[in-house]
Amino acid sequence: MNQAVTGQGSNSATVRQCNERMILGALRRLGQASKAELARQVNLTPNTAGQIVRDLEQQNLVCIAGKRSGLRGQPATLLQLDPEGAYSIGIEIERGTLVCLLVDFNGSVLKSRRHRWTLPLPAETLRIVREDITILRRSLPPAGQTRIAGIGLAVPDTFAKWQRTLALPDAICTAWDTFDFAGRLSEALRLPVLAENHATAVAAAELCHGHGREFDDFAVVYIGGVVARGLILDRGFRRGIAAGSPDIIPADLIRQLGNDRVPPASDTIPESEPLAGSVAIRDWMELCIDSLIGPLLSMAGLLDLRAIVIAGTLPRPGLDDLVGRLRLRLLANWPGCPDLRAGSISHNAASIGAAVLPLLCHYRPRHDLLSKHEARRSVRLGGS
Repeated sequence: MNQAVTGQGSNSATVRQCNERMILGALRRLGQASKAELARQVNLTPNTAGQIVRDLEQQNLVCIAGKRSGLRGQPATLLQLDPEGAYSIGIEIERGTLVCLLVDFNGSVLKSRRHRWTLPLPAETLRIVREDITILRRSLPPAGQTRIAGIGLAVPDTFAKWQRTLALPDAICTAWDTFDFAGRLSEALRLPVLAENHATAVAAAELCHGHGREFDDFAVVYIGGVVARGLILDRGFRRGIAAGSPDIIPADLIRQLGNDRVPPASDTIPESEPLAGSVAIRDWMELCIDSLIGPLLSMAGLLDLRAIVIAGTLPRPGLDDLVGRLRLRLLANWPGCPDLRAGSISHNAASIGAAVLPLLCHYRPRHDLLSKHEARRSVRLGGS
């Protein structure tokens, strides 16, 4: 359980800010809770927790959700994050898609824009993203436009590594790997931008809205236009890079299928594709399992994880099938292996996670999302 910050000699403002963020984090995880429940969650006295909640209400970050009925005694007042307390924008850039969306403080999607494309040069992508963000921001009232915490960006760490599989020209990959997209976007919009790989973005979404409500320690393996991994330990982020076999991404499977119904440069298999009946899909599934089983066993043994989440651009039936087969193979090799789960967010997981990142970085006590290694590509979003 998270521990509140206490002790003599600490700066009182820093202690108070940290405890405020602990309460916000508990509400984000629980959804709704009473003051007494929040006090127990963050190890504060009821009086201290009550005062912090009152301050958060005055900041429009917490609001009353209603009363809990059906129990003995006075009905408890339930609190929740105020949806209008802050907003964030998430951007997901893949070889075949661009997704931009706006979320409220709870992480609920308010408006989104989606493009099918063959990845253009970064300068052209920047122009499209800026136009989309302008449209998203206009959907907010004036007061809301001043409460945008920042922009989260889910983008591969490198395109050159995946050039063959992504079927992109040399010039496109070189341009992306030498272009400071996050910095240029931040400069153009005067908003902080946080860039992460797709798996770390999905891990953020799972932490706040999915399996993170059950597990404090888990890894995410993302299978999409690239293969990437993300890691949550003690509800904190650990940085990862694009990794894995280029042969297991769905784009290769789409080319094997030779399906004319798939839009050009798409990284998604249509929901209507007969996943169990296609020889190409069965062969790809076996290749994927063979490629993943070793890394998953090593990851689980080294880190002592509670769970491993498999997510990506496969349609839900295919993802569930893949996870089921992987689970059987893992159990055959290690009966005590961590719980293997399919991603709980089936649509726009990376872009939702990207949007969650600025909210987490602003309103959580730990700020380990970034490292000095990433200072060139990302802008830290305030806080200590």
